[in-house]
Amino acid sequence: MFSNMPPVTKALLIANGLVFLLQLVLGDATFVPFMLWPLGGGDVLGAGNPFTTPGFMPWQLLTYGFLHGSFAHVAFNMLALFMFGAPLEYTWGNRRFLAYYLVCVVGAGLCQLVVASWVARNGGAFYPTIGASGGVFGLLFAYGMLFPNQRVMLLIPPIPMKARTLVIVYGAIELLLGATGLQPGVAHFAHLGGMLFGWLLIRYWRGQPPFGKGGGGRRRPRIVR
Repeated sequence: MFSNMPPVTKALLIANGLVFLLQLVLGDATFVPFMLWPLGGGDVLGAGNPFTTPGFMPWQLLTYGFLHGSFAHVAFNMLALFMFGAPLEYTWGNRRFLAYYLVCVVGAGLCQLVVASWVARNGGAFYPTIGASGGVFGLLFAYGMLFPNQRVMLLIPPIPMKARTLVIVYGAIELLLGATGLQPGVAHFAHLGGMLFGWLLIRYWRGQPPFGKGGGGRRRPRIVR
């Protein structure tokens, strides 16, 4: 199965897996400069914590998406990348798929950067963001648009539903949790940002508002019903 996987999806899975192994071997402190930090600064993350806060640097908008906090974190994201990434890459081709994924990662980082910086400036915790979830949520959104009637199965709880319904449900949950703060420690606005930038990029490719006609060139994503 892995040998038949499209090349970009396979490369992303391998890259995330290797980086996580390096985190285990070298320790998270080695990768602090590559986590996504809010604008501004703080001296330390807390009493007894050796991590100093390097502050925001532009490359963090990409590198944070290849770091993960636990085995469950990376395993869940890579499972979703495999499930939704492979069909999208087969549909779009390698270059367009890679461009879409990276735009979603960076877009999710931008949204999280705004929210985390606002929280830090208003007396909240000064914390970094890591994980491929923003890119994965962008893939989920694209899958729901291109394959709206495809049946997918949730893991927890194991409920089958159409891909379009799954996107709506997850989007609504993320918005609720992000707005209410009921699940702290999760970058809900990064997830929403990945979906938002994915939607904008698809509309750009299709030449749809707010980009006008022909804004994305001649090629368009194939819609599968």
